[in-house]
Amino acid sequence: MKYIKMATSFNFGEVMSVIVASALLPFLPETPIQLLVEGLLYDFGQLTLPFDNVDDEYLQKPRRFNLKSLKHFMLFMGPLSSAFDLMVFASLWFIFHVREVALFQTVWFSYSIVSNLLGMHIIRTSKVPFVQSNAHRMVYFSSILLSIIGIIVPFTWLGKAIGLVPIPLPFMTIIIGIPILYCFVALFAKKVYIKKYGEWI
Repeated sequence: MKYIKMATSFNFGEVMSVIVASALLPFLPETPIQLLVEGLLYDFGQLTLPFDNVDDEYLQKPRRFNLKSLKHFMLFMGPLSSAFDLMVFASLWFIFHVREVALFQTVWFSYSIVSNLLGMHIIRTSKVPFVQSNAHRMVYFSSILLSIIGIIVPFTWLGKAIGLVPIPLPFMTIIIGIPILYCFVALFAKKVYIKKYGEWI
């Protein structure tokens, strides 16, 4: 359920973001090959979820797959992640005045990986992550390692092959700062969701 809810909410949010950005920008915010590589790296991080720790209260009674619950989660958390994606687009266009397609796509590529891997820790538990609920060390390790890889890829031959360029240092404020901001807002949104629906995962 962790994987399914994460995948549907993040993917739904990203689809919304790409549609809006494609309609407003004079170029695609990400090419298909970049999207595939980004998704592959993020999915590697999610492969560690079967090893993850599970909160004790979640194991107190059997759980059933609930399509209605999945829909609620997707429609609640998806637009939230999309709002932060659009914040990245707006920052690149209006604050940094980025008009170079490759640089725009590169920042979006690295941001998406870091944001999804960090957001995974918010979604994996109904509690406050890192404080009230700790993930398994393999989940922590993969999240950190793949976030670093997501930032390094644009500097490598692979990045060049898929149309990415080296990231100037000032853009790290977007790649690292906005995902951290998302986590704080998502923690508040989590409380609202639990109060409304009486559940999380």
